[in-house]
Amino acid sequence: MQDNQLQEWVERVSLQYFGIPFRHQATFNGRLKSTGGRYFTKSHNIEISPHQLTNYGEEETEKIIKHELCHYHLHILKRGYQHRDADFKQLLAKVGGTRFCKSLPEGVKRKQEPYRFKLVCRSCGTEYLRKRKTDPRRYACGKCRGILLLYKLDFNSKT
Repeated sequence: MQDNQLQEWVERVSLQYFGIPFRHQATFNGRLKSTGGRYFTKSHNIEISPHQLTNYGEEETEKIIKHELCHYHLHILKRGYQHRDADFKQLLAKVGGTRFCKSLPEGVKRKQEPYRFKLVCRSCGTEYLRKRKTDPRRYACGKCRGILLLYKLDFNSKT
């Protein structure tokens, strides 16, 4: 399915279940892996995860579209559009949207990033593996409060 087909689908769902047209952009975003969709309060655009459509079909994806349209319409009407708001919960139940999307299978989720750095305590030798570079002067050893030294690991190494 292409973005233009998604746009038509979102516009159709908006009119059918909310009775109000959707006048902004709806697009797929392949980077969305832990969430089914997003609504942007500044631009009023909606992004949907194509992985949800691929793995769970149109029925589940339409529930996600309804969820995002609840955010959209309530925000435009200046009513409670956040998950915790009563207006949002009532409208979501009324239109049959889903509160949470289904988790994606393990093969689709983001791959685990390797450890690239190691902090080593000068006093006790405790090692702390890190995925991102950090400034060792900002931290101290959790066991002895000693000074930490930063080492870059070989990319293929796990320790």
